[in-house]
Amino acid sequence: MAQRTLAVIQALRDTAHRLATQAPYQWGHMGSCNCGHLAQTVTQLTKAEIHTRAMQRYGDWERQLTDYCPTSGLPIDQTIDEMLAVGFTRTDLAHLERLSDPAIRRAIPFERRNALRHNQRDDVVLYLRTWAALLEDELLATIALPHLLPAPPVPAQAQYAVV
Repeated sequence: MAQRTLAVIQALRDTAHRLATQAPYQWGHMGSCNCGHLAQTVTQLTKAEIHTRAMQRYGDWERQLTDYCPTSGLPIDQTIDEMLAVGFTRTDLAHLERLSDPAIRRAIPFERRNALRHNQRDDVVLYLRTWAALLEDELLATIALPHLLPAPPVPAQAQYAVV
């Protein structure tokens, strides 16, 4: 699963928020589908720019991720490079396009999980928010806070010292 970093969690939340507030969504469009929206968040490219980059090579996001080559010089591979650099994996992105990561799906309530459709805006928003929450919980579990001891008592004369 993606790296447990603030950048990854924020990218997921920002993407979910944009989708939830009615950003144009079209599953069959490389720039406004599930991965396309995350790519918009990470790269700051428009949906049209992402779509144009993707159309320079054959296939949907799954095919693009399979054919990805970091040295190809193709613009879509540069887009994928940016997403990988933030902390996502190619497997994460392939799962996002189909809402299929088993760990994320398990965290979604059973009734909703079985009704998830990969090409429905609300289901994508739920998946992204669930994924962000899982990563946040994992990140927080790795943070060890020091045991704080109570402060030593202040001597009586220091409490009333005139400055």
